[in-house]
Amino acid sequence: MEEWKKDARKEPAITDLDTLVPGDHLLRKIEKVMDYEWLYEKLSPLYCHDNGKPGTDPVVLIKMVLIQHLYGIPSLRQTYREIQVNLAYRWFLGYGLLDDIPHFATVSYAFCKHFPAELSSEIFEHILNKALNNRTVDPSVIFIDGTHIKASANKKKYQKQKVAETAKVYTEQLHQEVNQEREKLGKKPIEDDDDHDLPKGGGTKEKTVSTTDPECGMFVKGEHERQFAYEAHTACDKHGMVLGVAVTAGNVHDSVAWDEVYNEVTGKFEVQFVTMDAGYKTPWIAKKTLDDGKIPILPYTRRNGKKDGYKLWEYEYDPVNDQYICPQGRTLRHTTTSKDGKRTYRSIPKECKDWKCQEMRSRETPKI
Repeated sequence: MEEWKKDARKEPAITDLDTLVPGDHLLRKIEKVMDYEWLYEKLSPLYCHDNGKPGTDPVVLIKMVLIQHLYGIPSLRQTYREIQVNLAYRWFLGYGLLDDIPHFATVSYAFCKHFPAELSSEIFEHILNKALNNRTVDPSVIFIDGTHIKASANKKKYQKQKVAETAKVYTEQLHQEVNQEREKLGKKPIEDDDDHDLPKGGGTKEKTVSTTDPECGMFVKGEHERQFAYEAHTACDKHGMVLGVAVTAGNVHDSVAWDEVYNEVTGKFEVQFVTMDAGYKTPWIAKKTLDDGKIPILPYTRRNGKKDGYKLWEYEYDPVNDQYICPQGRTLRHTTTSKDGKRTYRSIPKECKDWKCQEMRSRETPKI
C-alpha cells in the first residue's frame, strides 16, 4: 500500500515571516509606496511618552482598518480574527507569528474617542496626492455614482417621525429666476410660503427612522425587499481612482447628494467631462454642469408620447426671440413659467390647421 504523507503540522521550521508572504501580494505593493512618518508626527502629541503603559502603535491601528476595507471584512471583530491567522496581514502590521494583535475594541476606541475626526479624510487626501504626484490620476473625465451599503440595523425596529423636508440647494435661485421671467411675460410673481417656521422650499414628511441606527435610512431594494442602509456617493477617474466621497442615508436620492460630491471634486481638479447615470439626469444637474463650462455625459432617454406627432428634436429653438419653430415654420411662443421652472411654449391655434400641428402645438421645457 502506498505510504501516505505524515502529519507535519507540529514540525518546527526555521524561517521568517517575510519569506512566507508572496512577492506580488497587494499589501507588499501598498507598503512599498506608503509613508507613515507624517502620521507619527500628527498623532504623537496625543500619547504620553514618559509614564504609564506604552500605547499601541497608532499606525498599526490605522492599518487594521485599512485591511478591513481593502478586503471587505464586515466588522472590526472579524478583522481581528482574520489578522490572527493570516500571515500577510501580520506582515503588513509588522508583527511576528507570536505577537498579540491589538484588540478590536482598542481600534474602535481610538477612532471614536482618541484620533481627531478629520484623520480619515487627511489619510485619503495624502494617498490621493501621492497618486497625483506619480501621474496615475486623470481628472479630466470623472464618473459619479452611488452605492448602497447595508446598515447593521434590524429593519423591524423602527419608528415613524415627522421631519422637515430639506430644501434643495437651487430652490432660492429657481424662485428668483422664475419670478423674473413671469414679470417679463406680464404674469403675477409666485409668492413665498407664508409659514416662516418651515425651512425655505420645504414642508414636512413622514420618515421611517431606525431605533438601532437613526442615521441610516430605509432603502427599498427591488420590488419588495426593504432594508436600512447608507449610500456612498463616489466620484472617480477613468482609472478607478476615487477623487471624492459623500456618505448619506440610504433613502437620499442620488441627485440630492450630487452637489456635495461635484463641488468637492471640481473645486480641486480641472474637470472637462462629468459622466453620470440616469439617477442624476435632472435639469438642475445639467444646468450647473454646463454653466461651469463642463460637459455632462448622461444616458439617452427614450421619447414618450404619440409616435405620429412631431419629435422634440424636429423643433428649432430661436434664442433671440425665445421661441420654438415647428417643421411647418410656425412659431411657439413662451407663454408662462411654472413654479418648478418649466417654460410652456404654445402656438397660435388659428395658424395650426392640420392635425399634426395641433397634436404638438404645446410643449414644456425645464428651466433649471
